Amino acid sequence: MRTMSDDHTHVREFFTARAADWDSRFPDDGPAYAAAVTDMGLRAGDRVLDAGCGTGRALPALRRAVGPTGTVLGMDLTPAMLQAARQAGRDRDGRLLLADVAALPVRSESLDAVFAAGLIAHLPRPAENLRELARVVRPGGTLALFHPIGRSALAARQGRQITPDDLRAEGNLGPLLAGSGWRMTSYVDEDARFLALAVRGR
Repeated sequence: MRTMSDDHTHVREFFTARAADWDSRFPDDGPAYAAAVTDMGLRAGDRVLDAGCGTGRALPALRRAVGPTGTVLGMDLTPAMLQAARQAGRDRDGRLLLADVAALPVRSESLDAVFAAGLIAHLPRPAENLRELARVVRPGGTLALFHPIGRSALAARQGRQITPDDLRAEGNLGPLLAGSGWRMTSYVDEDARFLALAVRGR
């Protein structure tokens, strides 16, 4: 059985090896990130976390959405990804923190929203980890689970088939969120993007 530290080491090694050229490998994803942030319905002054922020591609859009009075946090488990975010100047749009979604250094119910791009496939304990995201968001706050391409397109890119146990399948994700303090409010899975939105229960 893999331990939590084994999972962390695997995820960190995977992304460390890819951090330097991550943005150049996916240069056209910016508009999809911006559209997903728009769909979250953030308001000026909101406090938002980009969980598993990677190179910080969502941070400029999140900053535009919440304005200068809002709070934008970008957290990632991989130091090399955060370094790439700094080199891209994205630390100007949000505060970057080395942190794990299993134990966020954030007060309970202190945020309005969480944005998570590509995160769910890398969560070692999805139900627990989603519950931790719910802990830091106020009741009625929003969660966006995003990927710049849909499940079928991603599987094709990776040379694999989608399996029935895929966490991102609507029939799996809805109950997973419901059991973790969230209520799924919309679900889009098309070639151009994947976006599931959920609201934190009261």
